[in-house]
Amino acid sequence: MILEVQKKRKFLIYILTIALLMGCKEKRDTLLREGVWRGEFLFHEEKVPFLFEVSRELSGPLNIDFINGTEHARYTGVTIERDSIVIPLDLYDSYLIGLSDGQFLKGYYRRNNSPARAIPFEASYGKTHRFEVTGDKTSVDLSGSWDVAITNESDTSADHTVGLFEQRNGQLTGTIMTITGDYRYLAGEVDKNQILLSGFSGSSPRLIKATLIDENNFEGELIGFTSRSKLTGKRNSAAKLPDAYKLTYLKDSVQKFNFTFPDLNGKPVSLTDGKYRDKVVIVTILGSWCPNCIDETAFLASWYKENSDRGVEIIGLAFERKDDLAFAKERLGTLISRFDVKYDILFAGKADKKVASEKLPQLNAVLSFPTTILIDKKGKVRKIHTGFTGPATGKYYESFKEEFADEITNLLNEAGSI
Repeated sequence: MILEVQKKRKFLIYILTIALLMGCKEKRDTLLREGVWRGEFLFHEEKVPFLFEVSRELSGPLNIDFINGTEHARYTGVTIERDSIVIPLDLYDSYLIGLSDGQFLKGYYRRNNSPARAIPFEASYGKTHRFEVTGDKTSVDLSGSWDVAITNESDTSADHTVGLFEQRNGQLTGTIMTITGDYRYLAGEVDKNQILLSGFSGSSPRLIKATLIDENNFEGELIGFTSRSKLTGKRNSAAKLPDAYKLTYLKDSVQKFNFTFPDLNGKPVSLTDGKYRDKVVIVTILGSWCPNCIDETAFLASWYKENSDRGVEIIGLAFERKDDLAFAKERLGTLISRFDVKYDILFAGKADKKVASEKLPQLNAVLSFPTTILIDKKGKVRKIHTGFTGPATGKYYESFKEEFADEITNLLNEAGSI
């Protein structure tokens, strides 16, 4: 009799525990409800909008997709404790943290290496518009290429870039190409004579506010967390950047390019090692913190899986936010895991163009992260590409991929050393 009572008591405790856990889970789920949320970062007296979608596959973890036009940048690993929510942005060593009542989320965007520098944000559930607009349509179609000059508030000289825009029924998407890369995916609206674009996929948020002067000209501002720049645009279907293969080059006295840096376990690796002899070698100068480098890594990781048996190797030379191998191993480990990188990545030093130029003195300078160096079977540098034209640039990205494949094929068809 006593044994039966004990069994019933244990069973009742078990049922109550399950019910309590299920209740806690249901409460957690309502704090970050599935569906689209609209957020706003608050800085420089501006509201920078962003959209994200919360989803779950069956009973798996929550997925967070930041939406920028056609881009859906996914993150997982969300933690919910009481009414506190943490969304890790692992690729950028950052996170969103906030308090939620299930309908409204308020908190901060922070970087792990500088938590004191925080960007406040607010987000509301169920709102799908990006900008607050009047709905007044314009007869001007911004679709196409534009010469865009960007002048930093602390500098009078302008950076000459190329704007790529696509407009459909007032909705505007696009990017800005520079000699070092691109601004990745931007999305927004054209509201009467106002151009509104923003972008956020885990790195620092960005806002463009501009006014149409006429159908061929606009002026406004490019606003980031650490800078505010003047922006002017002029329509030009032939707009282009300087040749990316002519910006970085070997110094006249240099015969061959070489280096020795540790791998992520501290073992020294050199370009002259037997693994790379008589092979075409692609050297990419990168950083795990760099959005364009992440885009390039996604491309190279996939490309290498399909082409590694052709006699080609890739070496990444990583410059990270700290001059510390353990830190670099952790950050690069996230990058390697995310894109299943199978080629070698070495730790080259602290993320600074001057430092990178000193570590690679055979080059005239390191102008951009990333910079990609193509080396033939004889160890001779054949081409150096500054920056990366990522997927947000559309046809320019497709053109780059075709050109890259042709260059490597040509090098593979050449004879090696004798």
